[in-house]
Amino acid sequence: MHEDILADGLREWESPLYRESLKQFDRVVDVAGLDDNIAERLRVPQRALIVSFPFRHDDYSEVQSVYGYRVQHVLSMGPTKGGIRYAADVNLGEVAALAMLMTWKCAIVGLPFGGAKGGVRIDPLTISRPEKQRITRRFTSEIINFIGPNKDIPAPDMGTDGQTMAWMMDTYSQQVGHSEPAVVTGKPPELGGSVARIEATGRGLLSLLPGSAAHIGMPVEGARVVVHGFGNVGQYAALAAFEMGCKVVAISDVSGGIYDQAGLDIPAAMQWVARTRSLEGFEAGEPITNADLFGLDCDILIPAAIGGAITAENAGDITARIILEGANGPTTSGADDILRDKGVFVVPDILGNAGGVTVSYFEWVQDLQNYFWSETEIVGRLREIMSRAFNEVLSISIDRGIDLRTAALVKGIRRVADAKLARGVFP
Repeated sequence: MHEDILADGLREWESPLYRESLKQFDRVVDVAGLDDNIAERLRVPQRALIVSFPFRHDDYSEVQSVYGYRVQHVLSMGPTKGGIRYAADVNLGEVAALAMLMTWKCAIVGLPFGGAKGGVRIDPLTISRPEKQRITRRFTSEIINFIGPNKDIPAPDMGTDGQTMAWMMDTYSQQVGHSEPAVVTGKPPELGGSVARIEATGRGLLSLLPGSAAHIGMPVEGARVVVHGFGNVGQYAALAAFEMGCKVVAISDVSGGIYDQAGLDIPAAMQWVARTRSLEGFEAGEPITNADLFGLDCDILIPAAIGGAITAENAGDITARIILEGANGPTTSGADDILRDKGVFVVPDILGNAGGVTVSYFEWVQDLQNYFWSETEIVGRLREIMSRAFNEVLSISIDRGIDLRTAALVKGIRRVADAKLARGVFP
């Protein structure tokens, strides 16, 4: 069916990630017993905005046109929620796919949001801080009628951070005439940001490791862990694994990887990256390429970098018994089939990395109430929500004899479909 949609005048969604998202969705439609009309509706985003705007460089002699996107997949569940990414290859199809995945993710963990995603096609590594601020403020102005505390709440993503969200919040607040912290999440705590937000995705992911290991009968203590991608998610996932007593034997970023069979000092690696913005030059272990990292002998693999990193070409080399997906869409459908045949226990991204949006939900609630929780309360509630969602998805997986990704999608898509059927069609 997804082939027909892309052929029927909707080629603007065309991207590898969007096709993968549709393949996942179509695989689940029959398993979930979805109404045909609802299934057709959920295959495409409900709203999409494309903007272009001028961006002046620091020397003020060059003005560049920059393209930005914001996609809202489903509006039936409440306001939409999703990150803003800055990357040189951002496109509408990728953003649409990520918005769709965010819808399922929010539904799986029971958050009152539809999925959204946004991005600006710019390489954040090639611009200065003042240039990034000007881009952010102008982009916010361009999409200002699309976002709001009760409409659509952006958050950080690849290439953006808490400072980016602070600029977005300030720009929005200037336009509406009063401070509005609930318009974005992932802000600094001084502006109404939630404590524990930065580490939420990585730590939320690793909170599922004990349950996963118990399910397959594998001890956590001493387990060998490989982390692909040492950004925000990868760093805190690696740190959580390190603190659990695992041996993190390999980590990597765009500059390459480091391998040490005896285990790496993760706090030291994080301190190095905080100073240099890269693993390059960190003196530990031996160098390894990102490609070779997937073939390392290990017990747990954490893909926490980019989409499509695990493919049909390298899935056969993976020795891990558990894969915890920290990145969005890191495993292609072809690789999924291979991993399933090998008996690898895959905790899918739509469940595994939901910790970030869960703590973003906490931040949004706190901003609306002007009442803030302690870090202990936030961490406790995060673990409770993640554990409950994992157990519910695992029960579906066992009862129906399906893999965890399919079970998670069944749970999420079914919840969205039920909401749409309950609301009906207007007019």
